[in-house]
Amino acid sequence: MDRRGSRLRIGRIYRQFQTMTNSPQPVLLYDGECGLCNAVMRFMLKHDRRGKLKVAPLQGALGQAFLSSRGMNTRDFDSIVFIDDMARIDTPFALRTNGVVRALEEMGGGWRRVARLIRFVPVVWRDRLYRVVARLRYRIFGRYRPTSLPNPAWAERILD
Repeated sequence: MDRRGSRLRIGRIYRQFQTMTNSPQPVLLYDGECGLCNAVMRFMLKHDRRGKLKVAPLQGALGQAFLSSRGMNTRDFDSIVFIDDMARIDTPFALRTNGVVRALEEMGGGWRRVARLIRFVPVVWRDRLYRVVARLRYRIFGRYRPTSLPNPAWAERILD
């Protein structure tokens, strides 16, 4: 897909999110084929008591449109992407461990404290460890095998 086509597609997606609500629409993009990534995504959905966080696979239409609109590699799924507000076309986003920290902050409660603790570790060190795990994740955790959701209500928060 060319860059212009991806901009048109992402524009439609932003408009769809704008009609959902006036509050921010945080979205976590993750590797939908990775066993570890899916486990993390389910963990976050379970512990996000406010139910605000939405998730989508990087390989899906939403993930691909976002990556393409930002000039990012649409075939590299080694990083999670936390999008602050999917309803804003100029929304900030965070990658790798900064994305994890932002998602933990969004989950609220005690997870905000965990995020603050993680922030004490320099990003360079955090991201170095993240890249090692990302490189080995399929060997250690395998590919994701689709299973039913433990909580059917989560289906509304899993996009694309």
